[in-house]
Amino acid sequence: MTTVIKAPGERSDERAGGAGPGQGSGGGSDGTALNVFSHGFLALWAVLIVLPLVWLALGSFKTDSEIGSSALSRPSNWHLDAFARAWDKGIGDYFAHTLIVMAFSVPLTMLLGSMAAYVLARYPFPGNRVVYYFFVSGAMFPVFLALVPLFFMVKRLDMLNTYQGLILVYVAYSMPFTVFFMHSFFRTLPTAVHEAAVIDGASDTRIFFRVMLPMAKPGLISVGIFNVLGQWNQYILPSVLMQPQTGSDPERYMLTQGLIQLQYQMGYETDLPVLFAGVTIAMVPMLVVYLSFQRQIQAGLTSSTLK
Repeated sequence: MTTVIKAPGERSDERAGGAGPGQGSGGGSDGTALNVFSHGFLALWAVLIVLPLVWLALGSFKTDSEIGSSALSRPSNWHLDAFARAWDKGIGDYFAHTLIVMAFSVPLTMLLGSMAAYVLARYPFPGNRVVYYFFVSGAMFPVFLALVPLFFMVKRLDMLNTYQGLILVYVAYSMPFTVFFMHSFFRTLPTAVHEAAVIDGASDTRIFFRVMLPMAKPGLISVGIFNVLGQWNQYILPSVLMQPQTGSDPERYMLTQGLIQLQYQMGYETDLPVLFAGVTIAMVPMLVVYLSFQRQIQAGLTSSTLK
């Protein structure tokens, strides 16, 4: 038997499975083609999203004739008259109504959803999975199926066209996704920290608010942004629940309802710059929120898979 002794720095041409030096190079070309395709698809997707936004923003500064002549052309005069007219026609009130509702609905959703998800993720008890699947099943049914019973339930509570009625509905509407998301996040948190807090004599409430909730901050920010976007853009629920019931009942339209009312107010007169300005006013806050917390959203979505 002959033994071949190689020098320490000498490379071997042998490959697993008998592949020679010139083989296996096809993977690089396949990876390059996949990268080109994925980047091209993302670029196309970005164009499809950005172009309508640019069209709306530019239309807010144009006249009716300029909007009809060219979609993406620059306006002749950069003035804010359309924004002022939209604000005077009620967009400011609709904006304020939406902020009032979300100032209570989003924090309540995050608090109650996080508490429920924490208990379901950390404390085993009989019926734990049943309660969890009960929450998750709420996200599987479209809101249209519950509109009629929801309307009569809120009416029986005498909460139609009230802030508190819409706040409670928003919280209930957002709970399934919040519990589902935070349940998965709480399960990824290390148990050693929880056990150390128990040994130190901390109560369950103190452990949740002082230990586990700060550790779940990335997940809270991510699901909070999704709840803000979902409740801000909600149209079906306020259209059903926030209609004046009597002639003396004030209008408490949300921003999405207000945009429709803005269109109705035009009648047969065309004032597209006002409508474009109203949509831009409704769109800009959510763009600012998303772009400001983009890194936190990505961290919250990926942290559970990296732990």
